[in-house]
Amino acid sequence: MYQNQIIREITPLSDKDCFYIADRYKTEFTYPMHHHKEYELNFCERAAGVRRIVGDSAEVIGDFDMVLITSPNLEHTWEQYVCTSQKIREITIQFSPDLFFQSFVDKNQFASIRRMLGMAKNGLAFPLSAIMKVYFLLDELSGAKDFYAVIKFLTILYELSKYADEAHTLSSSSFAKIEPPHSDSRRVQKVENYINTHYREKISLNQLAAITGMTPVSFSRFFKLRTGKTLSDYIIDIRLGYAARQLVDSSKSIAEICYDCGFNNLSNFNRIFKRKKECAPKEFRDSYRKKKNVV
Repeated sequence: MYQNQIIREITPLSDKDCFYIADRYKTEFTYPMHHHKEYELNFCERAAGVRRIVGDSAEVIGDFDMVLITSPNLEHTWEQYVCTSQKIREITIQFSPDLFFQSFVDKNQFASIRRMLGMAKNGLAFPLSAIMKVYFLLDELSGAKDFYAVIKFLTILYELSKYADEAHTLSSSSFAKIEPPHSDSRRVQKVENYINTHYREKISLNQLAAITGMTPVSFSRFFKLRTGKTLSDYIIDIRLGYAARQLVDSSKSIAEICYDCGFNNLSNFNRIFKRKKECAPKEFRDSYRKKKNVV
């Protein structure tokens, strides 16, 4: 097992503070793959060409990037990759999961923030429109103190929460080892639970349609409408998440992982993995291990 090679960061956040903020200018990213119990909001400016890795998601970012991560075990890092900027700005805000105690965050006024924090367990990347909405608030937050700093921070979270549906999820739930967000539809929930339990087995459209009491054609349309994905894409994404996790955490061969995660053809697995992750399984494994440090 390789999981103990990931750095568990001890952040500077004090028990007596609501959040910790680091506003810095830099010429490169050097911090290795890591995770921490605190929630994190990370903003990058003038960092085009940097590769952001969150779980099994790897994306090359543009001039502006903002990500919220609320899972304590979700690995992440920003690597230099092809970025040549000498004036990178990075603002990192870390805050405790119990900042919003339950009786507080359950109030109606916090509904959108509560929902966003749940979505961000997989890592949530915000659109440029959201970043621009809070850009100047971030500047002000760096210089704010005491009570007013907390008000500005809550305002930033609230403004971002209004863009949560436009943000895109980064890591797959199966890689992040968290419960996937449940659909509002009980029928879809039944299907999602079945797939997550039986992803190693052969799963047919007829099986899943029978679970919902619908015809295969009707169910196929219904599922796409409710999830935004075709059934086959949904199953593939679940299997790939589990496969990526095993590539990172185990010493199993790629062939073993392929068949253990429900794929029945190695060349097909390699082709799908490369299309979805933009690298071959071996490259994914090697790349992840290079970014880990033994502690």
